Amino acid sequence: MPPNSAHSRSHSLLLLQKLLNLRDGASPLTLILDTLEQPAKPLISEFLLRSKISGAKTIYLSFTTLRKPAHVDVMIKAAGKDPRLVQRELSAQYTKFDSNSLRDKSFQRAVVIIDSVNSLSSSIPQSLATFLSGILTPVVSIVAAYHTDVPLVLPKTVNEYEPHPSTILLHLATAILRISSLRQEIERQKARNRSLIEPEWGLKEDREGVLIGLETRSSTRDDEGIMISMELRRRSGRTVTDKFILIPATNGQGPAAGKTLLVNDHPMFQSPAEDDGGAEGEEEPESTFNLGLTDKQRKDREGIILPYFDAQTDIGAGEGGRILYEMGREDDFDDEEDEI
Repeated sequence: MPPNSAHSRSHSLLLLQKLLNLRDGASPLTLILDTLEQPAKPLISEFLLRSKISGAKTIYLSFTTLRKPAHVDVMIKAAGKDPRLVQRELSAQYTKFDSNSLRDKSFQRAVVIIDSVNSLSSSIPQSLATFLSGILTPVVSIVAAYHTDVPLVLPKTVNEYEPHPSTILLHLATAILRISSLRQEIERQKARNRSLIEPEWGLKEDREGVLIGLETRSSTRDDEGIMISMELRRRSGRTVTDKFILIPATNGQGPAAGKTLLVNDHPMFQSPAEDDGGAEGEEEPESTFNLGLTDKQRKDREGIILPYFDAQTDIGAGEGGRILYEMGREDDFDDEEDEI
């Protein structure tokens, strides 16, 4: 692997690790775009686990979750409440920020997890940016999940020329994580390798009935996990994009973070050229005759003088390129052809 390519791959993995750990304010507002086929629960659980390991305070703002998830310090039920009241409850859970907070190493950072920002988008579409900005501080980060295939019912007071709440969220987010099912992406990759039409699941199937895309499980561990398409917006204005695979830690591994790797490092997404490793001295396919040339045959081929080679020599003005032909014994001389 070239050094530049190896450095780029390592740099991308480090950026994802820094984002998942929310270290040094890597992303004040992280937006997770999920679907009914692949909910954001595994990725949110990874954020909660890593925040707990780092010692940050985790505040879970619940709109659709009934039970308190693991590794959550404080759970606030916000369904049906006034957004201003919810914002005051959130502000009371973390210490007020001042100029000495960043210098104090003992100051505890906080992470606010919003399980569904769709509810806020429907209730306060015009004040959504103000609500989120009121939560953010240099020591408080937000991780919000937005369900892309759930329709929003906007109030009648919303002007049709105003930007959609999803557009506002995409504009405000400093990091966007689009997730999908790893098993489904593997099936799409298999179809691409065979030049077939990629299969679809869920709403994209355009079929009536219940969504059953994630019910089928295989016995192998190759398709366990989720695929993450990261779009990280740096402070310099540069955008870093890459695709990763997150394999969550099993229950038997204890409080350990999941495994992250690039898509190309997964065995199901490696190209055939990468699988053989470019090994030298690979045996040629067996055949009834040899397609190669020996050294003697190669020298004899180079010594052959092609016919009409002398015609390429410039004999005189206007005579270059003429065909020189010598009659053989079996040739029949024709006067008419000679005149032509």
